[in-house]
Amino acid sequence: MTDSQAEADAGYGYSLEELSAVGAPSVPDDFAEFWTARHRVARAVDTAPIMRPSADPAPSGVVLYDIEFTSTDGLRLGGWLSLPADGPVERGLVVGHGYGGRSAPELEVPVDRAAVLFPTARGLPVRGSQPDIPEGGRLHVLHGIESRDHYVHGGCVDDYWCATSALLQLVPESASRIDYLGGSFGGGIGALALPWDDRISAACLMVPSFGNHPLRVTLPCSGSGESVRLTAQERPEVLDVLQYFDAATAAGFITIPTHVGLALADPAVPPPGQFAVYNALAGKRERFLLTAGHMEYPGQVEERQALLDAQRRFLS
Repeated sequence: MTDSQAEADAGYGYSLEELSAVGAPSVPDDFAEFWTARHRVARAVDTAPIMRPSADPAPSGVVLYDIEFTSTDGLRLGGWLSLPADGPVERGLVVGHGYGGRSAPELEVPVDRAAVLFPTARGLPVRGSQPDIPEGGRLHVLHGIESRDHYVHGGCVDDYWCATSALLQLVPESASRIDYLGGSFGGGIGALALPWDDRISAACLMVPSFGNHPLRVTLPCSGSGESVRLTAQERPEVLDVLQYFDAATAAGFITIPTHVGLALADPAVPPPGQFAVYNALAGKRERFLLTAGHMEYPGQVEERQALLDAQRRFLS
């Protein structure tokens, strides 16, 4: 499916009322057992984090550091850490990224006086690259998909748990309150990570991916989900693995306050999957409706600023 074809029907024919009614798939009997076991392993990792002054430009009001830490499977990953340029650290924030990885930290986040960690998940550029994991989203999303124990998305969830451990070791003051922020890939992986980690107080997800895989594989798109859709047509057994990596299923176990930015049109992450994540949340929730995701549209800059303001209020 081409990008132009996807943008032509980025709403997939769903009304807001219909989107608000999209549910989550059935829960595997051992879903929670699978994830709590993974979490125990990740929490036991000695992340051995290091930080050093970064040569990259720092956002206003912060000092920027390059960081490295160890995740599961002995993988050494990198990212950035920002600290207030003056005054104490009052809280922490872990920030996930999209399927393109990240080449720099975000310029603005919805919290102040925070230690903000910008980790890069395994296999993704530029500081998560691994020789045996393909970097492009459409290939990365299929890596290890034959096995729930080796699927790359499980490792990526581990990476965010280990990043949180690294943050606490590098900046112990951040333990007073740690929140999570992530969009698209980072929204979906964040949803998978949040239910099992009691160190996270609240979360903001934007256009979260990987929601309701059985529905997703019926919706052509321009994002990584297209690779999954085509693979599932040839090998439907991959859905047996993907049921353990469904962000909407995981959302049913998220009890912390969660704010979700939801796109009414999105050629890369079909809106029904996004709404499936929000609709399934088990705790306090708040939504912010976006005109579109993963595409340009009039008023986008102003709308994204309004989303940031809403997130700031939610996390205050």
